[in-house]
Amino acid sequence: MTHFLCEPDPANIGWYRYDMGEPEQYNRAVLGDLIIRAEGLDHCRTRLQPTAIHINTLGTIHGGIILGLIDESLYAAMYLLRGIAVTHAVTLDLQTQFIGGGDASRPLDAVAELLRETRRLVFLRGLVKQDDDLVASFTATVRKASEPK
Repeated sequence: MTHFLCEPDPANIGWYRYDMGEPEQYNRAVLGDLIIRAEGLDHCRTRLQPTAIHINTLGTIHGGIILGLIDESLYAAMYLLRGIAVTHAVTLDLQTQFIGGGDASRPLDAVAELLRETRRLVFLRGLVKQDDDLVASFTATVRKASEPK
């Protein structure tokens, strides 16, 4: 059984604490604490507060961390907006355009828009932002978890 948590965050009213996986696994060990919130019917914001391990040699947020946040934002959007089971879903395609460097002193937000859901697939797109500064854009396709046999 995979650890999964999505519950109101008392420290951030209107947000939910979100994590999937055990403490020593990638999501929690590398990305750290994430918070999420729905913004309308089709948008979900996933927030990461950068720490020292998220920074590259240029002093900006490492591209791998940005990609990890984007990937997690897909699952957060699927769960929070549509109640889709995410613990065994799989990212099939993720296209990302890096647009600007991430400032290590500010929260990093991935705002995912759920475009369409079919029986097996979910199509999403979004932006990674810090306030009004654009860091990246993305499009993705996720295959839903298989139904139990």
